[in-house]
Amino acid sequence: MQRHLISAADLTRDDAVLILDTAEEMARVADRPIKKLPTLRGRTIVNLFFEDSTRTRISFEAAEKRLSADVINFTAKGSSVSKGESLKDTAQTLEAMGVDAVVIRHGASGAPYRLANSGWIDAAVINAGDGTHQHPTQALLDAFTMRRRLVGRDAGLGQDLSGRRITVVGDVLHSRVARSNVDLLHTLGAEVTLVAPPTLVPVGVEAWPCEVSYDLDSTLPKCDAVMMLRVQRERMNAAFFPTEREYSRRYGLDGDRMAKLPEHAIVMHPGPMVRGMEITAEVADSDRCTAVEQVANGVSIRMAVLYLLLGGNEPAVSHARTNEEK
Repeated sequence: MQRHLISAADLTRDDAVLILDTAEEMARVADRPIKKLPTLRGRTIVNLFFEDSTRTRISFEAAEKRLSADVINFTAKGSSVSKGESLKDTAQTLEAMGVDAVVIRHGASGAPYRLANSGWIDAAVINAGDGTHQHPTQALLDAFTMRRRLVGRDAGLGQDLSGRRITVVGDVLHSRVARSNVDLLHTLGAEVTLVAPPTLVPVGVEAWPCEVSYDLDSTLPKCDAVMMLRVQRERMNAAFFPTEREYSRRYGLDGDRMAKLPEHAIVMHPGPMVRGMEITAEVADSDRCTAVEQVANGVSIRMAVLYLLLGGNEPAVSHARTNEEK
């Protein structure tokens, strides 16, 4: 493991499998009466969020507290950032406080990389989403969910996703989730197909390690998982498709389309879901949809990442048992 987690593309297959296996150990903690490990006691972690977030921020905070870290939550609204303070000055303020790790979400692509490589702060940096660039822990929790569902919990240990076929559908252009998943799933041996309107496919996508299709119906019968993306209107400054109804007709997932999937295939969504547009309520509430499961798995994955970056590389649960026995 490297010192920072900035991009899913930075992870080797062994790094990714180590995180997934460690997350399986962390998931067992959730089944205990007391859902806490002493692993990061005495460490201070700052959640530095310049963009609004519900799932990611709460998930990281839950993970940090389950590992017994001291947590500082920082939001741009209500802070000196709203008065014009720069990222550099904010980072130096945190450095003066002696923090051990910074979890950062920022609207500018590259901000976490800048923070990690600037020399402004001597702390591990974890990217919780930067612009339309990367969201590595989301890709990890998605891969964790796929491995559990498609390979099995115990059978999946040490395994990757070789040979699995994943279809990612929707607003790829503005999606850091799509970019991160393409990078990580390729590293784990999966075959990825992007499906989107031509206007929502990024320039240069031919260099990505994936296929591109504009026909959702033709890809569904042969995929193991289909991931629906939210249309990110807040990042759009033009009309990328005629109407919501037209988008839903061609690229939305409803009950009829779900019926075309193989029996074992799962439906994924990073959230928040816009029901009735990219996914219908019938699909979102079905047993095949893993959206809620992904949220729960996000806590385990983020515990694993924090543990490996700050705690050590020995097995997490055996390390925890040793501490509990003392």
